Amino acid sequence: MAGELILIIEDNEKNRKLARDVLQVKGYQTIESETAEEGLILALEKSPALILMDIQLPGIDGITALKQLRAEPKTQSIPVIAITASAMTHNRQTMLAEGFDGYQTKPFSLKDFLGEVERVLAAARS
Repeated sequence: MAGELILIIEDNEKNRKLARDVLQVKGYQTIESETAEEGLILALEKSPALILMDIQLPGIDGITALKQLRAEPKTQSIPVIAITASAMTHNRQTMLAEGFDGYQTKPFSLKDFLGEVERVLAAARS
């Protein structure tokens, strides 16, 4: 469903811009943060439909940030996709076991990236 708000938490400006541009072309609204700390505040204030969370962030890492989101009643049900540069097969299982709703590796395959966003949003709606 186009128009949904997606929060991008990513410290790399090029990766943030790529995700933003691809999502906006598909009709999604986006907000962004370079740090998990700022992203947690935005998640509370804006209640996005989905969060894209880089795992390796300065300060709080993505896994710790996910635990904080899940501990907060207002954000606990927001789906979160883990974004990581590590493409090892076991990482996908590890991230899903940590409680992420989806998993995407960098650099993005645009088709796979959009497919994962749409899959997680559809699952959250149903």
